[in-house]
Amino acid sequence: MTSPLSPAVPDLPDLDPVPDIRLIAVDMDGTLLDTEGRIDPTLWPLLDELDRRGIAFCPASGRQYANLAARFEGVGDDVVFIAENGAFVARGGRELSSDVLAGDVVGRVVETVRALGASGADVGVVVCGKRSAYIERHDAAFVAECDTYYALLERTDDLLVVDDEVLKIAVFDFGSAEATTAPALAPFRATHQVVVSGAHWVDVMNATTDKGAALRAVQATLGVTRAQTMAFGDYLNDLELLDAAEYSFAMADAHPTVVERARYLAPSNRANGVVRTIAAVLAIPLAELEAGEGRS
Repeated sequence: MTSPLSPAVPDLPDLDPVPDIRLIAVDMDGTLLDTEGRIDPTLWPLLDELDRRGIAFCPASGRQYANLAARFEGVGDDVVFIAENGAFVARGGRELSSDVLAGDVVGRVVETVRALGASGADVGVVVCGKRSAYIERHDAAFVAECDTYYALLERTDDLLVVDDEVLKIAVFDFGSAEATTAPALAPFRATHQVVVSGAHWVDVMNATTDKGAALRAVQATLGVTRAQTMAFGDYLNDLELLDAAEYSFAMADAHPTVVERARYLAPSNRANGVVRTIAAVLAIPLAELEAGEGRS
């Protein structure tokens, strides 16, 4: 069978012309967002069409819930958000599930990163709570990186006294997260998830937390099967998300491990690959989406 996708995507011989898709989960950075962190305007008419067809749309990100909700403000209450790499799931402003870290673990991770910084690594910690994210490093360069992902961000002098339910600890490494921070946090892998979520980010979460577990919970809530699910991702924190979907797509310039794990390949985020692929698979004319650009 000839693939309906663009020449940039390999043929998909087992793909029906219009599969019965009921849920689409999409990573944000490196996947849905372009290299400037923007959403292509064709997404908004696409969401209208998905809503008309009864297909749920689910941004699935390491970003904070408040950040995601702000990016999708005005598109209705039907969007399901998987935030904090699966530690927090919400719909219509209501929490559906969360997975909170124990306080002693938060303390040990913070102390580990402090020691890493004292040894010369250029790193900073974000304690990601339900009410806000918190930082104790206040220099402009670090704060600017955090502002990209956290709409609610509080400064404190000591992360060990933060009074909030902590969903995740994120560490930003101005060098290579995979080469420096991830090895330093490796001892926590025995009991927790330690995930390289970007070139400069490493996240520590409960062992039960990942995007795939969150997506399976969303599937159960909506009565959707794996065979009715599409998912898109580009980095290592997206692996379990792709595993939870029959129609799993790696972006063309994704991490090699993600490309190997996914069933299919989509054009890169620089080429609006998510929208183009969804439109092609579901037989939605791209020209109609381009004509309807803008918020609905």
